[in-house]
Amino acid sequence: MLDVGQGDSIFIELPDNRCMLIDSGESEYGDTVADYISSAGYKKIDYLVATHPHADHIGGMKKAVNSFDIGKIYMPRASADTKTFEKLLKAIDDKGLKINTAKAGVSILAEDNLSIDIIAPNSDSYEELNNYSAVIKLTYGKVKFLFMGDAEKESEGEITADVSADFVKVGHHGSKTSSGEEFVSRVGARVAAVSVAEENDYNLPDQATLDRWRQSGAEVMMTKDKGSIVAETDGESLTVNGQGIALSGSPAASQAQSSRLIINKSTKKIHTLQCPLAKDISEKNKDYTTLTVTRLKEQGYTACKSCNPHD
Repeated sequence: MLDVGQGDSIFIELPDNRCMLIDSGESEYGDTVADYISSAGYKKIDYLVATHPHADHIGGMKKAVNSFDIGKIYMPRASADTKTFEKLLKAIDDKGLKINTAKAGVSILAEDNLSIDIIAPNSDSYEELNNYSAVIKLTYGKVKFLFMGDAEKESEGEITADVSADFVKVGHHGSKTSSGEEFVSRVGARVAAVSVAEENDYNLPDQATLDRWRQSGAEVMMTKDKGSIVAETDGESLTVNGQGIALSGSPAASQAQSSRLIINKSTKKIHTLQCPLAKDISEKNKDYTTLTVTRLKEQGYTACKSCNPHD
């Protein structure tokens, strides 16, 4: 998951020297994305997906189309009256490439232990362009990834496919318009990755959205904090930025999902999940725990007087 500021770009290395690119950030990141792919040793992008025609997702894609051999291209039946969108279509046309429709039910790849499926959009028409987003589920062995584009709650509610995943690229940069409570519960992710800029005009990500993912048992990682986020799997295990991740359904995952308290590592305060004061804790100082209040007090923590957590 490349750090492209307030945009999205996901580069996936597949078996047999194949690769896939989902989105490409704003146009100013075109070189960044292309250079990353080249430095990884690829001259061809086997599968190219433009989730929807917003500039922060397709701005750099013209550069990718012009710089690499392209296999299959997938885009939803959605358009935008912008120069960015027009330039991408022209680049595709100039190379004589065909666009495959990205919609629910389309299989990009199906092999014995590897599948890549488009599970949204499920409708033909939306008022909000974000809901046309191609939502992609990738399964390799036992490990599952979900890439949400900018799909909002309307699209989430229409998905009938299995959305369970170990790693999710959170929809719409962590906006409150996405990641509905029921959907987050259905996903059950161990890692929820957010592509978002440190300073943006949209006040993203939304704190309640981040808390919702954490309360579901996911570790939230953001490009504004981590830079590019790299997940690796052999189909049996998962590491993210070199950190081993307990897969969904494992005992370790179940323990994380049972978290009932938030702690402030700086002030050594214990808060309930609903405590309004917990929302103001900075990301670096906030943590979720399954430990009891009694056990935390033994470690030097004290209970918040506002929410009064207790065993």
